[in-house]
Amino acid sequence: MHRHKHPNGFQRRKSVKEYELTVLIHPDLEVDLDAPLNKVRDIIKTAGGEIISEDNWGKKKLAYRINKEDFAVYVYMDVKLPADAPLKISNTLNITDEVLRYLLVTVDEKGRALLAEDKKRAASASESTETEATEEVKGE
Repeated sequence: MHRHKHPNGFQRRKSVKEYELTVLIHPDLEVDLDAPLNKVRDIIKTAGGEIISEDNWGKKKLAYRINKEDFAVYVYMDVKLPADAPLKISNTLNITDEVLRYLLVTVDEKGRALLAEDKKRAASASESTETEATEEVKGE
């Protein structure tokens, strides 16, 4: 048997991209969030994904009612997914009762880099302002 190789001699590797996943979990499950979150984590891992970070934003009022609910628990995740995973994850989350809504979007690397740069600039600007203020107090 002959294996097919990429024309330049390299075997094709599955491309992995970074995504942001925000999940709105049913408010009645706030007391035991581990169960629905483990379900979401398993969905990601089963699809071949990896969770980079997770942030629970807590219970928030919804802009409009979803499934007769006015509130939901927001959980944000940074994930790395292979090319075929977003569709698998979307299809599964669509039929998961614990999840009221979700948003899965690709990460804008350029935008993220600009944000990090702005934060760094703002931090160094506030440090220099603090230093100047301290020097003024000492100089008096």
